[in-house]
Amino acid sequence: MTEFYMRAMNAAYPHKNLAFRKMHGAGNDFVVIDSRGGDARVTEPLARAIGDRHRGVGFDQLAEIRSDGDGIALDFWNSDGTRAGACGNATRCVAWLIMHEQDATTLTIRTERGKLIAEMRGEEVWVNMGPPVLDWADVPLAHEVDLLHLPLSGDPVAVGMGNPHAVFFVDDVETVDVAGLGSEIETHPLFPEKTNVEFAQVRARNDIRMRVWERGTGITLACGSGACATAVAGYLRGLTDRKVRIQVDGGWLTLDWQDDGVWMTGPVASVFEASLSAEFLASI
Repeated sequence: MTEFYMRAMNAAYPHKNLAFRKMHGAGNDFVVIDSRGGDARVTEPLARAIGDRHRGVGFDQLAEIRSDGDGIALDFWNSDGTRAGACGNATRCVAWLIMHEQDATTLTIRTERGKLIAEMRGEEVWVNMGPPVLDWADVPLAHEVDLLHLPLSGDPVAVGMGNPHAVFFVDDVETVDVAGLGSEIETHPLFPEKTNVEFAQVRARNDIRMRVWERGTGITLACGSGACATAVAGYLRGLTDRKVRIQVDGGWLTLDWQDDGVWMTGPVASVFEASLSAEFLASI
């Protein structure tokens, strides 16, 4: 390795390599980087480079773990390098990882959403994603409207879960043009920070089929905050109970809207551990 190359590598990125873990929750896949014990390392260019499924690793979201007193803090990025305020499935995956590491049954996690509580109940990790945001200005929306009946074709519901969500209830979710409609609604002027878009088919009061378009990422196999928003929207519309199972493209999630917030559980998988090469980091 030439001296010039070493100088270029160090100027572009201060680490010779960077360890990460690949995980997924119901097919919603993540790169997890542990920055405890040091400064935050993830930047927008780094997140975008890792998120490239052809030239990087690929992910729906990236989660960076940081120390936060007795608990941990999580920061989230979308694959286009933009920040995400919440990521329910990544939160569950990281909670599972840390609770096994610490042999703990509870964990406090600080996110942009606030402090979230995770609990190990038997083999299931439940995360309280907090109360839904049901004020138009905080979702946020561009102007005051009826959140249960947005003035858009399809009559969607707006719910904030750390991210903005627009939930459409449809007769047959399998026939919905998720990519076409999702990309259109994501950038609608009503959503100044863009929005995630969920399409939900209620099959019973405790059973929903959902597909999702995530802002900054596109179609994903699951979306934890989207599942929370869909559960809230279904109950507020009088279509479902407060506890529901939601079938997503990648599996099942269970949601339980309690007085203290929306609790969520579902499958967790740790796929592999690896390191980003010096050559890759130097190219960013």
